[in-house]
This record gives sequence, structure tokens and C-alpha cells, in this order.
Amino acid sequence: MAVNLQKGQKVDLTKGREGLSKVVVGLGWDTNKFDGPDFDLDASAFLLGDNGKCASPDDFVFYNNLTHKSGSVQHMGDNLTGDGEGDDEQITIDLSKIPANIQKIAITVTIHMAQERGQNFGLVSNAFVRVVDDAYNQELLRYDLSEDYSIETALVFCELYRKGTEWKFAAVGQGFNDGLQGLVRLYGLDA
Repeated sequence: MAVNLQKGQKVDLTKGREGLSKVVVGLGWDTNKFDGPDFDLDASAFLLGDNGKCASPDDFVFYNNLTHKSGSVQHMGDNLTGDGEGDDEQITIDLSKIPANIQKIAITVTIHMAQERGQNFGLVSNAFVRVVDDAYNQELLRYDLSEDYSIETALVFCELYRKGTEWKFAAVGQGFNDGLQGLVRLYGLDA
């Protein structure tokens, strides 16, 4: 049975789950129906060192860089509409392959061309992130974002981070109003 988390909660991901190495991070959302341009939300993963920054652009996995050079993190493709039930985008993570210098993986979602289209997360509902054991297709964790993000165009949904030899999950839910470029700067890359 999956553990349902609230904003700010942290939970062990690998402790007590011997053999868990490959997980799927599924992200989903609905957009409120209104007259205007379609929404295009994009999931990304930032692989971070001890300093909370990416060591190089290769540590940013997104729709234009689908696979980390280590093969440990793979974006499964850009869903341009978000239509349908279940996960809108997925990122697979092989915890056993993550390089030793990576201490945290931030999972984010941004709205493509949000400023130009006048869109923000206040127009998005039913947003969630879940972690699934890839070997058994079993949902382990789920975090439903319930806050009203009325001006934000980028969100850090969650983080997976090392604690000794184990991996943990943190429900973050932190919003930013400067889109993908703001996240890129936050994580130490040139915008």
C-alpha cells in the first residue's frame, strides 16, 4: 500500500525494501478548462551534488536531454497536452547507477511559455507525484499537491536524496514564478 505524504514530509524510500533499485517517478496534472492556448507542462530532473547544484548541464534531464550520461535517470518523453488519466510524464531512476557525487535529485515541473501564454499553476489542478517500484509496478509513495499556486510557473514537486547508503523522498511543493530559467539558475546552470 502506498504512503500518502503531505508537503514537507520525508520518508525512507529504500530502507526496508531490499533490492529496490529502479523506480518510476510519475507526475500528473489536469488543467482547468478555459479559452486560450493549450498548456504544455514539462517534468525535469536536476541531479545535484553536496552543494545543491548541478556539476554540468549533463546533470539536467528534461525533454531536450532525455537520459543522464550515467544511464541512471531517463525522461520518458514530453507529453504536450497532459490529456488522459494517470501519469502525464514519467522519469525512471535506477538508484544503483547514480554517480557517487550526486546527493539529491530534484523533480520539477514547469509550464512551457507560461509568461507568453499568461499561464500559471493556479490554472492547474489535481497535480501529483508518485514513486513506483518498477520491478513490481507497485506504487510506493504519493504526494498530491493541494496548495493554490496562483502566480507560480515552476514547481519543485519532490526530491530524492541520499542519507548514508539509503535513499529518502521529500515532498517539497515549492513554487517559483520565473519558470524553467529560474530553476536552471537555482541549480547552478546558466539560463
